[in-house]
Amino acid sequence: MSMFTRKMQMLTAVVMDEDKDKVVRKLLDKGVLDFVHLDSLDKDQMKKLLKHKASTNSQMIADLRFRIEGLFRQAGDKLPRLTSEDLESVADVDVDDIRLFLDKFSSSLQDVRNRQQIVNQSLLVENEMLKYINDKKTEYLGTHVGSISGRFDDFVQRLSTLGAIVVKSDDQIQILSLSREEGRIGEVLDKFSFVETSDKMAQQRGYSLLKDELQRRIGKDKDSLKRLQGEFSERIEEKKDELTLYWRNVRLRELAESVESYFSYTKNTTLFSGWVPMDDASDVAEAIESCTGGRCIVEVRDPEDVPESEIPVSLTSPRFLKPFEHLVNNYGTPEYGSINPTPFTAVAYIVMFMLMFADVGQGLVLLLVGILGNIWYKNNPMAKDGLISRYLCTLLLYLGPASMVGGVLFGSTFGYPWPDALWFNFHSVVNGHGGNGYVNDVYDILGISIRFGIVIIYLGLILNWINLVRKKRYFELVFDKYGLVGGVLYFVGINVGFDFVASGYRTLELSDLSVLLVVVSLVLIFLKEPVHAVIEIKEGKKVRLSTFLINFVMESLIEILEIFSGFLANTLSFMRVAGLGIAHVSLMTAFQDMAMMTNVVFFQILIMIVGNLLVIVLEGLSAGINSLRLNYYEFFTKYFTGHGLAYSPIGLSGRVKAS
Repeated sequence: MSMFTRKMQMLTAVVMDEDKDKVVRKLLDKGVLDFVHLDSLDKDQMKKLLKHKASTNSQMIADLRFRIEGLFRQAGDKLPRLTSEDLESVADVDVDDIRLFLDKFSSSLQDVRNRQQIVNQSLLVENEMLKYINDKKTEYLGTHVGSISGRFDDFVQRLSTLGAIVVKSDDQIQILSLSREEGRIGEVLDKFSFVETSDKMAQQRGYSLLKDELQRRIGKDKDSLKRLQGEFSERIEEKKDELTLYWRNVRLRELAESVESYFSYTKNTTLFSGWVPMDDASDVAEAIESCTGGRCIVEVRDPEDVPESEIPVSLTSPRFLKPFEHLVNNYGTPEYGSINPTPFTAVAYIVMFMLMFADVGQGLVLLLVGILGNIWYKNNPMAKDGLISRYLCTLLLYLGPASMVGGVLFGSTFGYPWPDALWFNFHSVVNGHGGNGYVNDVYDILGISIRFGIVIIYLGLILNWINLVRKKRYFELVFDKYGLVGGVLYFVGINVGFDFVASGYRTLELSDLSVLLVVVSLVLIFLKEPVHAVIEIKEGKKVRLSTFLINFVMESLIEILEIFSGFLANTLSFMRVAGLGIAHVSLMTAFQDMAMMTNVVFFQILIMIVGNLLVIVLEGLSAGINSLRLNYYEFFTKYFTGHGLAYSPIGLSGRVKAS
């Protein structure tokens, strides 16, 4: 793993037109080239080049792939995967032949879909009626008990088309329907000369019989849906080989067209260019030379003249850190050449969660949920993400053990103060029973979270300084609020604050060194605009005196206010770490007190089970969200801009890149 983003190089190649297809397959197999258009060439040269013209309609190809993938999903099957061997067996795609096959196959499946639709509609009506019965909302239902003069079978058939439930018992016919269908139900009753009974007992018995029949039909319809889904899957399984072959050909053609869309041509040659990580560049160059038999020109160069904002960013993180790389990518892409935030995010997030949600038993529950969730999603790869998504299940594999470690440190298991705490007993401190001499009350806990926040903030500042030095942005390194000036003032503020607390909040004193550091920092802040103006003048830019004076006064004052108020707010924001930890203990203590109010062991156990479940869901969610918030708004903002360009190579397992 590199602590910085991967170094990229620009690869440009010229190959013979007859070797183009072999080169495309080799590039797809490598899957590391992030293609770019050859816009950097001289305009006169560009006029001589021809742009790629697609041999097939890319939208049609994509539509065919979506149709095939839709069939696999409906059957609950995994989507096919492309391998290097598939590159050798790819055939030309005949769009019309594949579309004709899919049209015929879809038509053969339509009868199953129609039956599924009919059963689904019946099931929706039946569930709606059962819900109204259970909720005692009889005003939404229509019921009739009586007799008819016509054939019973014909009567049932006519009413079934209206979603009605009909039961015959003791020469009485019971009818249940939705009230919105009463008009049409009445027409059928009139046609069969239905006579309503006045027997109240018969009407009451009718409700019970109808509910039983309704539940029986719901079960029957669910079984029918399972059988129809099985029939649907069997039919797709019969054509699986053909569907897989067509999918591979379509997908490879789609990927190849995506690669070729970046190609330009002369009469006999093909040119392309793209970004590749430096450690893969020689491998790609050798692969191109090998598949063309040396009939090519490959140039690999460092991006010396290319603005860093145009260079794609690739992060290298071990597999076990991928969940936290996902957190980083959700925020944004780091700038090229900057520090990889992933390992720092992982440590900060896990420690924050541990401090906020420390419990051995509850952490074990989170771990088990993560393990079971991962197993379930692995066995059901086509299942949609639910409330507990795939990503959350993976994250719980880290947060569960973190919570268990916190429980050992603070002595907490399912809300009870055991085992003996390795650090201090959180329960005893929060409940006012004393601590271990170092941590004795909630103020000491708040002090720990503030110190933790200071470490995180300073870590962010140091990472920012490293990034600025690497990018040679020395002006920002010195004058920025997150540069050396801000770091020095924050250091002074921390020392003054701790001295003020140590004095019992009575005296606020500054040492001679602190005064000197503050004065020097303030002078540098006021020098920021003059120095910036001098730099702009040297670069040939015009600087208006009025604009300079306004910026000099306003920017300096705002910068000072942002440093003092911003760093104070950032530091105090970490009190939420202690706050959630205290709330966690308080809630569990409350549930323990509630359990002790009853002498029935069963109810005591029930209260603690319910209490633990509520705390796991609510406090666990809150701890996860606040850990994310502290990372994004108090940590990332110090060193991570998120303005980078994501690295998007085209390969067998990748997405088609928009050209």
